[in-house]
Amino acid sequence: MTGLVIRLAPHERVLLNGAVIENGDRRTSISIKTPNANVLRLRDAIHPEQANTPVKRTCYLAQLILSGDSSATDIAPSLIRSIEQLSQVFSDQDSRKILESASENAIKGEFYQSLKFLRLLLPREKRLFAIGVS
Repeated sequence: MTGLVIRLAPHERVLLNGAVIENGDRRTSISIKTPNANVLRLRDAIHPEQANTPVKRTCYLAQLILSGDSSATDIAPSLIRSIEQLSQVFSDQDSRKILESASENAIKGEFYQSLKFLRLLLPREKRLFAIGVS
């Protein structure tokens, strides 16, 4: 069993199955061996009022599962549907690969990996909004 490896900066916080864990003074790596553990880096967390764009809302759905605020059973269908809707907007080949990976991971229940891929679209979305394309 390989698990999920998270590298933490000094004093970085992570939410693990509802518990906030803070790293010490040095960089470290943590291996999460338990399948389906809910893990969220707090530096990556999107607050509800910040989920004001399509990509941010989709990231927020994945985050709800990772934080344990909602069950995968309840949110996963909406997450996958939202990723599919993003694929209607992000039509370039690179974005499509990112969305395909996000979708595949969401379908497999790998929500942390799905969120990682979705976050790659945030700078692209920001650029699109900056030039007035929706």
